[in-house]
Amino acid sequence: MITVKDLTAKINFKELYSTESSLKKEISSSDITRPGLEMTGYFDYFQGERLQLFGMKEWSYMMREVGLNRFDLLRKIFAAETPAVILARGLEAPIEMIHAARHRDVTLLQSNEPTSRLSGQIASYLDEVLSPRTSIHGVLMDIFGIGVFIQGTSGIGKSETGLDLVRRGHKLIADDRVDVYKKDAFTVMGEPPTILRNLLEIRGVGIIDVQTLFGTGAVKASSKIDLAIRLENYDQEAQYDRLGENVYSIDLVDVSVPLLKIPVNVGRNLSTIIEAAVSNFSAKQMGYNTTEVFFEHLTQLTQENKEE
Repeated sequence: MITVKDLTAKINFKELYSTESSLKKEISSSDITRPGLEMTGYFDYFQGERLQLFGMKEWSYMMREVGLNRFDLLRKIFAAETPAVILARGLEAPIEMIHAARHRDVTLLQSNEPTSRLSGQIASYLDEVLSPRTSIHGVLMDIFGIGVFIQGTSGIGKSETGLDLVRRGHKLIADDRVDVYKKDAFTVMGEPPTILRNLLEIRGVGIIDVQTLFGTGAVKASSKIDLAIRLENYDQEAQYDRLGENVYSIDLVDVSVPLLKIPVNVGRNLSTIIEAAVSNFSAKQMGYNTTEVFFEHLTQLTQENKEE
């Protein structure tokens, strides 16, 4: 649940009218209404449960065209279920707006931000906090600026690998449990549960506080999940990708995330392998594919040998 008070703590607003009870009102939707048509008196499809945002157009019409019935119109916009009404661009609230806010006990806020930018900030924040969370097992790291979700069966060494990556200068986001949510149709975000923030569990050692031991630069509050890596026990009978041709993916909250499968065996330095895998993934994202280059060189060499 998020309240108007939570919103004012995140975004810089001036409170033109608020009470303890109005600030406790719940915001249930990230949708924002700009009540231009309502200022003409048309309320058939008015959605009062949304935040109401006045920009220059709505404010100008209200100040110039709405006269004696201004309070009556504003009283409808300041509905009992309305979380808050917001004025952008530092626009001044007429006295009727203050009276309507007081009459309905609805918080009235003012921001100096331009209307479109303010609307984007509010919607982005509300989308993030209102998105359903799903907890999944694994370790989430920031490696070279890439959000990497490390999976594997219990005891395979995920947390130990995470610790070694922290020692190499990378950042821990979450260990053991990762709360994931869908930011948009193409982006999945991950963060730790509050109780596990900055903590890492190492078998035989116990729980360590990464921020205390390695500094604030060793942790991060949240991250986009760009790549998933699954650690698997090495199986001599299994066929592993040796050229990087196979393309795998997993679905996290209905978003497809690229997946790499890395076999775990005695003597393999997982941290080094994961760093190399992430660097190679980043190179592919920028258009350089080592496997394709290898096959191009192989084809060229084969053609040269034929000519000889």
